[in-house]
Amino acid sequence: MASIKDVANRAGVAISTVSKVLNGYPGVSRETKDKVNQAIAELKFTPNAVAAALSSKRTGRVALLLNLSDKTQIVDAINMQYLSGAIQKALEFKLDVITLFFSMLREKNVSEIINYLKSQSIEGLIVYGMSREDQWLTELMESGLFKMVTVDAPFSDEHISSVWIDQQKAQYEVAKKTILENKGCKRIFYIAGKKNAFITQGRIDGIKQLAQEMGLELTIAYGEFSESQARELAFAHEKKTDIFVCASDLMAIGVMRILSELDVFRPVCGFDGITLMGYAGKQMNTVRQDFAAISAAAVEELQRLLEGERGRSRVLAHEVVQIRYQDVIG
Repeated sequence: MASIKDVANRAGVAISTVSKVLNGYPGVSRETKDKVNQAIAELKFTPNAVAAALSSKRTGRVALLLNLSDKTQIVDAINMQYLSGAIQKALEFKLDVITLFFSMLREKNVSEIINYLKSQSIEGLIVYGMSREDQWLTELMESGLFKMVTVDAPFSDEHISSVWIDQQKAQYEVAKKTILENKGCKRIFYIAGKKNAFITQGRIDGIKQLAQEMGLELTIAYGEFSESQARELAFAHEKKTDIFVCASDLMAIGVMRILSELDVFRPVCGFDGITLMGYAGKQMNTVRQDFAAISAAAVEELQRLLEGERGRSRVLAHEVVQIRYQDVIG
C-alpha cells in the first residue's frame, strides 16, 4: 500500500505539502495540487491512511532569524515591521512560526546549529540582516538541510530564495531627484552603510552611476548606519560638499542635525522611509521600503520552497518619497 511519503516523492514535494492538499489548506499553487493529485491517482493512494501516516511525524516549523542591533532601536523598529508582515502571511499559510536571533546561534558551530534547529522541528528559515562576515550562515545554507529565504542578501539556488529591492536603482533615483531639485550641486558626499552589508555595494554602484552620468565629483565614506558617525562625517566635510546622500534615514537625520547646529544648508536625502524622518524638521527625499510587504513576500517564497519548487531572486518595488510631519501624525 502506498504511503503519504511515496506520494510526496512521486510528486516531488514535501510530506507537509501533500497533507495540505489532502486537507484543503490554502496557499498551495494549482500546479502543485495537480502534481500531488496525479501522484495520488498513479499510486492509488487512499486518503484514509493519511491520519496514521501523519500521526508519527510532526508538521515542520519555520523560523524568522533576526539580527537585532546593539546600537540603536531604530533598526529594531524595522524588524518589528518584518515580524508583522511575516506573521500575518504565515497565518494565511497555516505555518507554525518561531522567532530566533543571530545572538542565539552565532557562537555555535554549524553542527550545533543544525542539531538545535532540528530539535525545534525547523524545516525553513527566513534570514534578516545577514552580512558577508556571517560565515556560519553561509555554511548552513551550503548544507542544503533547510529551505531558506534571505532578505537583502543575494542568494538563490535549489533550496534558497532571496527577496529585496533593486538597491542600485533606488539609490540612483533618490539621489538624482534631490540633485535636480537643488540646482548647482556638483560635489556629492555619499555616506554608505556597513562595508560588509550586501546592500551596500548595490547602493554605491547606484551613486557612482549617477555621478558618472551627470559629471559630478563624488566622495564616499562609510557611516556604518550610525547617526553619530554620519554627524561627524558631515561636520568634517560640510565646507567642500554641495549635497549629502545617505544610505539610511538614520544617517540622514544625523547629517541634518549637525547642519542645523552649524546653521548652514545643504540638501540631504536618505534611504528606507522610516517614520522618524517625519520628525526631522526638514522634508527630505528618501526611498520608501514596505518592510512588512517584503517580509510577507519572504514567507511566500519559503512556502514555495517547502512545496518543492526551486529558489529564485525576487525583486520588489520601491518608491522615492518625501516623508512629511503631516504624514506621521495621522
